[in-house]
Amino acid sequence: MKLKLLLLHGALGNKDQFASLKEKLISQFDIYDFNFSGHGSNTNDVEFSIELFMEDTLFFLDEYNLDNVNIFGYSMGGYVALKLAKEHPEFVNKIMTLGTKFHWNKESAEKEVKMLNPEIIEEKIPKFAEDLRQNHFPNDWKSIMRKTAAMMTSLGNGTAMKPSDFAAIAQPVLICVGAEDKMVTIGESQAIADLLQDADLMVIPGFKHPIELNDVEILSTLIQNYFKGR
Repeated sequence: MKLKLLLLHGALGNKDQFASLKEKLISQFDIYDFNFSGHGSNTNDVEFSIELFMEDTLFFLDEYNLDNVNIFGYSMGGYVALKLAKEHPEFVNKIMTLGTKFHWNKESAEKEVKMLNPEIIEEKIPKFAEDLRQNHFPNDWKSIMRKTAAMMTSLGNGTAMKPSDFAAIAQPVLICVGAEDKMVTIGESQAIADLLQDADLMVIPGFKHPIELNDVEILSTLIQNYFKGR
């Protein structure tokens, strides 16, 4: 019997960013994925928050009658997975995160928000803007970017998980960060791994933050080894 594996995508992303990864994992796992509210083809037009995306996940798990599920969360998806483990532990077996930013304060939020100006991106990086337009159609990618920026500002202003929240999580967790990730530091990843009750940190050589730039063969092997081990 295959293990059930839920894939949670990152901010500005959608479930399609896992397409090549799913091809590598489908023979080993029963794969589940979906789009968070307002992302990809999900047209739920609401303000973004980690709480909202956790509720999206709960709705999906209920719809497919899933519990005690294994979760791979990329970037923001990893944060949502840990929020779910804290608030609804009965749904979570093991978690693996990749490139999840944990250190949120006003300064770190402002740094990230500065890079989320849709008008500048449209002018300076038109290929990225067009990719976002296509990836989120029929949603307005500029609205998605602004709502993501507002969510990050909120995290920096105090809605982020507290150290005590992470310390309450008992499920096994593997925190992964790319050695070349420019958004997430090894230090903040190690700090969270230390807070969690049963966690390890893995620094992956050569990996960057954007998941599509990383070797899918290496990533799929790490996922299989972790979820099918101990």
